[in-house]
Amino acid sequence: MYVAVKGGERAIDAAHDWLGAARRGDPAVPELSLAQIREQLALSVNRVMAEGSLYDPDLAALAIKQARGDLIEAIFLIRAYRTTLPRFGASRPVETAAMRIARRISATFKDLPGGQILGPTFDYTHRLLDFTLAAEGTAPPVRPEHGGAVADAAPAELPHVSGFLGREGLLQQEHPGPDDPPDLTREPLELPAGRALRLQALARGDEGFLLGLAYSSQRGYGRTHPFVGELRVGMVPVSLDIPELGFAVEIGEVELTECETVNQFTGSRTEPAQFTRGYGLAFGHAERKAISMALVDRSLRWEELGEENSGAPAQDAEFVLYHADNIQATGFLEHIKLPHYVDFQSELELVRRLRAEAQSAARDGEAAE
Repeated sequence: MYVAVKGGERAIDAAHDWLGAARRGDPAVPELSLAQIREQLALSVNRVMAEGSLYDPDLAALAIKQARGDLIEAIFLIRAYRTTLPRFGASRPVETAAMRIARRISATFKDLPGGQILGPTFDYTHRLLDFTLAAEGTAPPVRPEHGGAVADAAPAELPHVSGFLGREGLLQQEHPGPDDPPDLTREPLELPAGRALRLQALARGDEGFLLGLAYSSQRGYGRTHPFVGELRVGMVPVSLDIPELGFAVEIGEVELTECETVNQFTGSRTEPAQFTRGYGLAFGHAERKAISMALVDRSLRWEELGEENSGAPAQDAEFVLYHADNIQATGFLEHIKLPHYVDFQSELELVRRLRAEAQSAARDGEAAE
């Protein structure tokens, strides 16, 4: 490490001071508050929470500020902090059918019970820079008929679109997972991995990596070009069993994005033709992540569905799961910046020796001629 280098410890302290100054930027510019980051950079906050495996918008905002906006560094900070927290229980599985909806769309059914709720989305915006934002003016007031009031007007419970296909037997029946699934935050990943563990790894996986895999599967490298059966975003209550009371108590709520994709399945000797699904779930408003996760989840199911493995990256569980974690990838990538003086000197000596031997052999050959 650099502390072993002459003057290295002083250099590290100076680098830390310089980092603090660079983080702050021009002192004449007002400093960002955590509330500003949490409220106005919410999608970045959501990604840090999802890939950091810790739902806390304030801590995620702090990590983003400390990391100068580097989201992977912020995720690293959140994961490191998470390891210091005591665990006093596990919540019950959340019921996404009871989600307090802010956005809910389906690409498979136009007129679905409860309606399509567009919510806050970039989908219908023109990708043109809005220079009124540069003027730092106030945002226009939200019209109740088009804004947040929609969620309050939505039914208290909206059934999943997949239920409509399931009632006709057109969608493969999902089997319940293990009652006590492995916890990837406490146990290392081991292969072969069941679907519950794979989904955990995908939920923590790097959004860009999963997006690339999902896109590759759509282009034929994984045989997955699905329909979005349903995409929903909203708040879900979290309940915890209290042994002393003998019943569960609602301890809060979290914002989730859930995506179910519908994929064609031609059937097999034991199952008729029907649809299968891919599944994605992420903290916060994270549509790109949830959809990508659902596509990759479906590609990884090729074996259990009796499909052919085309050799696509998205179908290779080892490739996907061992490379999706951006913190592991960052650590392995960035460690090469650290001192490797001894290693390099040994390789340098080897190369010099090989060159010397080659030159000596060449001279001997010339002399022999």
